[in-house]
Amino acid sequence: MIIWLASFPKSGNTFLRALLSAYFHTPDGIYQENTVLKISQFPEINLFKKYGFDTSSDLDLVKNYINVQKKMNSISGNKIRFLKTHSIFLDINGYNFTDLKNTLGVIYIVRDPRTVVKSYANHFQVTLEEATNRISKFVTLTDERQLNDNKQKRIISHVGSWSKNYHSWKILKNFNKYLLIKYEDLTNDTENVFVKVLSFIFKLCNSTLVLDKNKFKNTIKSTSFSVMQRMEKDKGFAEAMKGRDGKKITFFKYGPKNNNLNTIPLDLKKKIESMFKNELEELEYI
Repeated sequence: MIIWLASFPKSGNTFLRALLSAYFHTPDGIYQENTVLKISQFPEINLFKKYGFDTSSDLDLVKNYINVQKKMNSISGNKIRFLKTHSIFLDINGYNFTDLKNTLGVIYIVRDPRTVVKSYANHFQVTLEEATNRISKFVTLTDERQLNDNKQKRIISHVGSWSKNYHSWKILKNFNKYLLIKYEDLTNDTENVFVKVLSFIFKLCNSTLVLDKNKFKNTIKSTSFSVMQRMEKDKGFAEAMKGRDGKKITFFKYGPKNNNLNTIPLDLKKKIESMFKNELEELEYI
């Protein structure tokens, strides 16, 4: 069954995946180069091809979302599988993103949109003004990293706006399959928040968490921002995108220091606060 790691882009999904992949997919909890890739992205074109589904159009991909998930679950049996997604949890062209038969639960990572914009602007090489406009609209993302050697089909994620993406996944609260964590808490209080995440995962599996303390300690230490930043500098990072000049854009560039609200102009800050006033109050960001 699938446990989704869902978020709007640039909200801390990679950090959470690094923690989970180190804890569950290494023998000692020590994160190594690209361990994060142990947790796949969805939708991802290689998954559709692997299981023999049509990838010739975006509609073919969308209508087979759940079919791919069924196939994955039928192969893995009772084994838990984490999947990263930036997709909104709504029907697209009449086809649902997922369902309760294939979803065990979701861990939703939210981040203050006033700090999302700076990371978003850097990652997609746009201005802060453009980033601010984009997060308020229905965003679709074409993942250039999934472009194959023959320059054929690239996969599209239907992201939605920052607020719609956040609200859409709350439907799983009705089934006790939802955990909300803030990026700010994850970075400032990593140990306690990660224990909360692990406890939620084991609860979904009708089990009680017995923490491997040594593995946990290694996981926290080896996935710190400074360690990940240094690793990217020395070895690169697979999920870093290329800029217009063909060079990789630094993925681990700002980190926790970007959470300072003084990093964006006052007019954009006020614009974001106006656009997402209800959500910011609900999440106690204001």
